[in-house]
Amino acid sequence: MTGMNPDAVLPYGLTADIVFQAMNDFVEFLTFVNSSLNAKGIVRLENLIMPANFSSLVGEFMIQRIAAHSKTLVQNRHHNGHPDLLPVGRYPNDKAQHELDGIEVKASRNLSGWQGHNAEDVWLMVFVFENNSQSEVDKPPIPFRFLKVIGAQLTKSDWKFAGRSETSRRTITASITESGRRKMEANWVYCVPELRSKLRSLPASE
Repeated sequence: MTGMNPDAVLPYGLTADIVFQAMNDFVEFLTFVNSSLNAKGIVRLENLIMPANFSSLVGEFMIQRIAAHSKTLVQNRHHNGHPDLLPVGRYPNDKAQHELDGIEVKASRNLSGWQGHNAEDVWLMVFVFENNSQSEVDKPPIPFRFLKVIGAQLTKSDWKFAGRSETSRRTITASITESGRRKMEANWVYCVPELRSKLRSLPASE
């Protein structure tokens, strides 16, 4: 598996192979959808929907496919439940409103500065990707690709709340601090070659 890190430590029976399968599933899904849209003269999916919605789509797809490939993790069936992936059999009906055991999943175009709604103890995995956004429909296409996948157990001290002005209506969010980023990048799961030298671990297997 080119780009995967065999030394990544993943919890609850998750493996790098399962992560890779989920990533490959999304690339195949997006290729199929965009080929179908192109045949109808419609712009690509990533140009069709808002950037935040596309990031959410990537994240939700990863959650669903990891659960589909895994025998030890299930998708949290509680609406807006936390975390996204739960250990099999840990909670009744695989539902948890807010618990500690499990894996929270995010997807982002940003190489750092990932955000959440709360500062909390959580095992967090982030899928970083690149492609054109909705506002770049007239630019040359950038094929979708994952840039890196990182993850680690974070604590409340690895987050800080972002302030806002008195007139702002923006939802208050918490951002991962430098300490949190270091933890996650030291345990990288996947990384493209051009970014690998910036991560803090052993070289990936080729």
